[in-house]
Amino acid sequence: MVYNQSGFKFGDGNVSFSHKVNEVPLSFEIDRGFEKRKVKQVDIYNSDPYKARGDWFISVTYDYEPEVQYHDNGLYQAIDAGVTKMVTAVNSYGKFFEAKTARPDKYWNKKIDTLKSRRDHCKKNSRRWQRFNSNVKKMERKRSNQNKDYQHKLSLKMVKNTKTNTIIVGDLKVKKMAKSKKLKGKRKKGLNRSTQNQGFISRFIGFLTYKAEKVGKKVIKIDESYTSKECYVCKKRHDMPLYKRTMSCDCGNVIDRDKNSAINIMERFLVRQEATI
Repeated sequence: MVYNQSGFKFGDGNVSFSHKVNEVPLSFEIDRGFEKRKVKQVDIYNSDPYKARGDWFISVTYDYEPEVQYHDNGLYQAIDAGVTKMVTAVNSYGKFFEAKTARPDKYWNKKIDTLKSRRDHCKKNSRRWQRFNSNVKKMERKRSNQNKDYQHKLSLKMVKNTKTNTIIVGDLKVKKMAKSKKLKGKRKKGLNRSTQNQGFISRFIGFLTYKAEKVGKKVIKIDESYTSKECYVCKKRHDMPLYKRTMSCDCGNVIDRDKNSAINIMERFLVRQEATI
């Protein structure tokens, strides 16, 4: 149930809604801080909408004014986001920071797939089917929560531990990263799960963006086409399949592909900055 602009009211530590369920008013306790905020929308939703088997939540959308306003302090950090390494970053001083991607899905996927197989051999909606299905939902929820927890902690750490006020990230087109033609079998399935189903990359950038805005910093997206294939020294483009992790260029540049991409992202941003001055 979506309440856009109206149909809800905050007061006395409660949020009340215009609708009733079996003549029972909808009113729930909530943080008093929302009474002072410019609330735009309130949603009531269930985590498992099929027959409302999941948990009920209230989602509040409101305008947020950062305590510190953004200003360009002349320090920058460029980030290349990926699957194997969640973050490969380089700052204005040429210092690198890397963080590997936590992969709880590698633990949970096997268990989930096994349970799904056993569930699908049962008569649908039988007691046995429902038990397996309930366990599948619990495991998927745990997998998702562990991923989110890691991304929240990493994005907060990056925002707090950098002196730069401007963070540059590649403008990822995650939907276009799906592999369906050349790769086959387990390699294709594993890569597509990593980029599409788990929300590793795009969700992390979203966390990083709003955490930066809260402390007066800014995340800027720029085109990252060919940043992994183009040598940052001589600008020659190479054939860089995913299994090839190191770029070795004729000019003598030998560097990790993710570091090379982060440097190229930084250079593109600086060139764009110079062009606007």
